[in-house]
Amino acid sequence: MQVMNEYKDYELLDMANGEKLEKWGKYLLIRPDPQVIWSKKESPTLWKKADARYIRSSSGGGHWEVINPLKESWQVDFGKLKFNIKPMGFKHTGLFPEQEVNWTYMREKIAEALRQNPKREIKVLNLFAYTGGATVACLSAGASVCHVDSSKGMVAWAKENVKSSGLEERPVRFIVDDVVKFVKREIKRGNKYDCIIMDPPSYGRGATGEVWNIDKDLENLTTLCVELLTDEPLFYIVNTYTGGLSGTIISNLLKVTFEEKRKDLLKNGNIKTNEIGIKAKTSGLILPCGITTKWEN
Repeated sequence: MQVMNEYKDYELLDMANGEKLEKWGKYLLIRPDPQVIWSKKESPTLWKKADARYIRSSSGGGHWEVINPLKESWQVDFGKLKFNIKPMGFKHTGLFPEQEVNWTYMREKIAEALRQNPKREIKVLNLFAYTGGATVACLSAGASVCHVDSSKGMVAWAKENVKSSGLEERPVRFIVDDVVKFVKREIKRGNKYDCIIMDPPSYGRGATGEVWNIDKDLENLTTLCVELLTDEPLFYIVNTYTGGLSGTIISNLLKVTFEEKRKDLLKNGNIKTNEIGIKAKTSGLILPCGITTKWEN
């Protein structure tokens, strides 16, 4: 288990009864989490200070119950990285803080490669890139990034995050497109990348209605992406949140794919898988938040 580092602007304060109490900057938010199956609250009085709570509907979806006035959006700092937070539909805030462990890893790998060769151009492909957490991290380390997501709104949000972190002058391309279609075009164009990151959802739709199903489509996309790697890539990261797909399954998929397409990389690199999580401040319990599987050189 890899646990995110501590930051003053984000904290998982407590969790109980299928909910978690989080600090996002100056606001305390309560959000549902079905993994929290115990009932004991470590700090019941702290829950009473919440500014808003997301309440799920029995018919699907849900809504935010605002207890104290909230700004429409506000910023949180993760070290030098700054992100814009906005409470939105289906409990989200526009950021998955547990990914901090991966942002740190990416920055360190890119920075080390540039120390070894300051003239090297490191190109990153970020797929299902959402609001750009990984994009901001890689830009801050000195890489160029191609950011791809099928949602125009999420790409606009990612641009805000890049600007908030003072990285708007860094080389970044923002693409609104179906991920699979874009990758196929990149192969035809002969483009290559040193780093590939993907956060595929369980289900989704592309920019023009294409249907994505992780069980059916992940193997094809993984195989295609391996063709985009340079001769000396740094890493290939797959983040998964689907309960039925364990880290071992994704690790097996990468091994099979690299064996078929890039035996040289399988020989010269390692495939690792880890749960990622967040430690609750009051109890010290760790909340698992997904699985990261990576090939690294």
